[in-house]
Amino acid sequence: MAKTRAAITGVEGYVPDYVLTNQELETMVETSDEWITSRTGIKERRILKGEGKGTSVMGIKAVKGLLKKTNTNAEDIELIICATVTPDMTFPSTANVISAGVGAVNAFSYDISAACSGFLYALTTASQFVETGLYKKVIVIGADKMSSIIDYKDRTTCIIFGDGAGAVLLEPTEEETGIIDSIHKSDGAGAEFLNMKAGGSRYPATHETVDNMWHYARQDGATVFKFAVTNMADYAAKIMERNNLSADDVDWLVPHQANKRIVDATANRMGVTDNKVMMNIEKYGNTTAGTIPLLLWDYEKQLKKGDNLVLAAFGGGFTWGAIYLKWAYNS
Repeated sequence: MAKTRAAITGVEGYVPDYVLTNQELETMVETSDEWITSRTGIKERRILKGEGKGTSVMGIKAVKGLLKKTNTNAEDIELIICATVTPDMTFPSTANVISAGVGAVNAFSYDISAACSGFLYALTTASQFVETGLYKKVIVIGADKMSSIIDYKDRTTCIIFGDGAGAVLLEPTEEETGIIDSIHKSDGAGAEFLNMKAGGSRYPATHETVDNMWHYARQDGATVFKFAVTNMADYAAKIMERNNLSADDVDWLVPHQANKRIVDATANRMGVTDNKVMMNIEKYGNTTAGTIPLLLWDYEKQLKKGDNLVLAAFGGGFTWGAIYLKWAYNS
């Protein structure tokens, strides 16, 4: 009997209209286009503007586009998982808000918080519901409004992050496609190097936490870079080894868009050439949980049924991992 796998059968993305360029950042903080580009590969990023607009606005746009593209009725969706660290509210979950916004009245929904690895965590989690036969139509979203937690006077973070969302539809298949394998890891000892200190139960919002600027993302860039290069690269290579994949067998590396140098290190560790590496960091920056689905959206027309994809990410927590999947359709 053929094994049932969860296959991506559609992908859609959404990015806000407003473009924050390196040149504009030069007027806001001590930096330069050359400095940003040489260290990160980023030229611009998208920012969601407008009072009261949260991450769900982008998630709803992406899911509505996905439903239309795949000719799927919202009422047929059984589960929605949203990976995000910038929820609209502490509760209800952003996935709940998105479900209501798209009319997925028969779906249950919840969020996953794993920073930049969130989409991979959510994709693996969702695949289990499909592989067991419990559900046949599941949507996985990666979305973050990072501009809501960025201090635009802190050049170590404000140059990196942007806003965006991507979504995929998962359905069962018995063909030799779909999600084949995954590896996920975490290490809470990394919390001190990349976090947002206040806003949770440890430090609820007070005048003091606001005055201390504790409601913004902060990072020890050198430490995070070191851990990201090692773990993202090692686990991308590990999933290849576990599945007997050579560099020639890999059609596409789909790496979290944290920093071009981290992506290059991962590709080198895998032995994958530049023409097989998906990149859009120059125009979107780091959209946290949004980067990998946005890559799939940007490159969808280049993907062919049966292509071997390795997805890899590293994020705050620390969290990291990799997924091996075979693409399920021709665009």
